[in-house]
Amino acid sequence: MRILGIDPGYAIVGWGIVDYQSNRFAVVDYGSITTNAHTSFPSRLATIYTDLVEIINHYKPDTLSIEKLFFNDNAKTAIDVSQARGVILLAAQQNGLSISEYTPLQVKSAIVGYGRAEKAQVQEMTRIMLKLKSIPKPDDAADALGLAICHGTSSGSLLKE
Repeated sequence: MRILGIDPGYAIVGWGIVDYQSNRFAVVDYGSITTNAHTSFPSRLATIYTDLVEIINHYKPDTLSIEKLFFNDNAKTAIDVSQARGVILLAAQQNGLSISEYTPLQVKSAIVGYGRAEKAQVQEMTRIMLKLKSIPKPDDAADALGLAICHGTSSGSLLKE
């Protein structure tokens, strides 16, 4: 199974692709989609959509694993990230990917075994599980790879419900 993990945002969208077979992960590629702060918001959404469709067409993932959003503070940020997330889900749906959503607690539990793990712990375990020499940069790409791992380890389990 080829999994596309996405850490949603509107300035930076982290993405990571892993192949998962027989309880083993292999990194295919990872990176980020970035948008310019001085560009109109609709143009930023268009960039996210277009770039993500290119990634989907190039790597041909089977499924998309994306973070569920949770915000305490800034409603404007929550709305903008939600709009970007909607564009991401649209790109995945239109390209025939199955979609799974995970909370940060679920991702931490799947990777570290502890839902309250620190970000650095999750990134280091992601690096180890994927046999990488260093933690992927930017952090959004590392988080996206973590989401892909989470889906691989929890697909078929009750963790994703």
